[in-house]
Amino acid sequence: MKVLRKPKKRKKIKFKKITFKISDKQKKLIGNYCKVHKTTPNKLIKKSIKEYIKNNYNPTQGEDYHITKNQLKLFDIDDYSKDI
Repeated sequence: MKVLRKPKKRKKIKFKKITFKISDKQKKLIGNYCKVHKTTPNKLIKKSIKEYIKNNYNPTQGEDYHITKNQLKLFDIDDYSKDI
């Protein structure tokens, strides 16, 4: 007799909601563009954001970790041994 197994659950994709305001003229332009190209405004905006990030994202930018002067040096072995 064959044992039936439940299929594995897929990992849920997390989505975040973003809101912004556009003018009436911009809304009409987006609507007309979507009608001509047979797409939805949501798909158009997502595709535009994806293209922008693909062309302008620099993964090395923003990784510079800055330590302020008043940080404790608890784990700096060299500085600790000099004080003793």
